[in-house]
Amino acid sequence: MKEFATQVSQRYTENMRRSIRKKVGRKTYVFKVVLEEDPFDDGTMAYHVYVPALKSCRSWGYTPEEALHNIREAVEAYLEDLIKHGEPIPEGPPELVTVFTEPVVAATI
Repeated sequence: MKEFATQVSQRYTENMRRSIRKKVGRKTYVFKVVLEEDPFDDGTMAYHVYVPALKSCRSWGYTPEEALHNIREAVEAYLEDLIKHGEPIPEGPPELVTVFTEPVVAATI
């Protein structure tokens, strides 16, 4: 009986996921970001940040937080441009991109 209940629960969970996917119809992409110190010639600290999976998607900031904020905006613009031109959004390689087909919440701490 326990095995039957587990099977029903698994089927219910999968059906709910399919239903959510149909309703939402979106994917969540998580891209690896590389953040590097990149001081100016006068010694003022700055940070260079880029997304290896998205060719030429780069930004910078005076602080790591500013650089990460800026790269988020750059990634959003990059992806909007891909969509506008009918080009696919990169879904790999797996060490650089993770794709979720169900709703997720990401937190960086």
